[in-house]
Amino acid sequence: MVRTMPILLMDNDQPSSHSDPRRQLQMARSMCWHCQSEVTGEYFCERCVKVQPVSKETDYFTCLGFPRRLTLDVQKLEARFYELSRTFHPDFYQRKSTAEQTISLSNAAVLNTAYRTLRDPIQRAEYLLALETGSVKNIRTSPPADLFEEILELQDTLEEYRASDHGSDQGHRLRTTLLTEQEALERRKEELESQLRRLFADWDKLQDAGETTSSARAERDKILKQMRDLLSHRTYVNNIVSDLAATIA
Repeated sequence: MVRTMPILLMDNDQPSSHSDPRRQLQMARSMCWHCQSEVTGEYFCERCVKVQPVSKETDYFTCLGFPRRLTLDVQKLEARFYELSRTFHPDFYQRKSTAEQTISLSNAAVLNTAYRTLRDPIQRAEYLLALETGSVKNIRTSPPADLFEEILELQDTLEEYRASDHGSDQGHRLRTTLLTEQEALERRKEELESQLRRLFADWDKLQDAGETTSSARAERDKILKQMRDLLSHRTYVNNIVSDLAATIA
């Protein structure tokens, strides 16, 4: 039997005043759609052995059986993904009911999304921020303060290059300038990613310590804010680099 960590009841899905709290919690932890027995964080019902849908309250880390850490063993993540993918492969459900076929396909889709998200360090960090602080929509791309003037000048050079004859002396000169700027920005992106990796390690260390003191919570919030800012700057710089590469290709 394949198991995952217990399914979580998220804070923003608390029972309403018009519902039975015990029933709401039970449904959040998953009640077997077939025999109505309680399923506590398993992909299969222990009583009737029917496949169970991944609860919407289950985050991607829990879905793949990993803690909320930012430094993950990618090989173990891949192995776990393929293990669960085989569990929900359509070939095993050809003779099952329509409901079971639908659930297995839905679970496979969730697993695919979870794996794609967690295997990429940047997407993993953005997803963890969404879990810990709300929504990634709050992560707005913004230029690092020390690059603001430089990027304004770069955008002017880009527009000048686009309007120029690329085969002319001016076009060659502008292209050389843009190539130099691209290399500098790629180094800046690598620097930002290096800072992010250090924050990832700090976050994991704090989580492993498991402290709940006010100072630990303050440090946690500080790391999340720094991570949000760095992700914002990194995305902005990455977009500029991509624009440069496409323009001078």
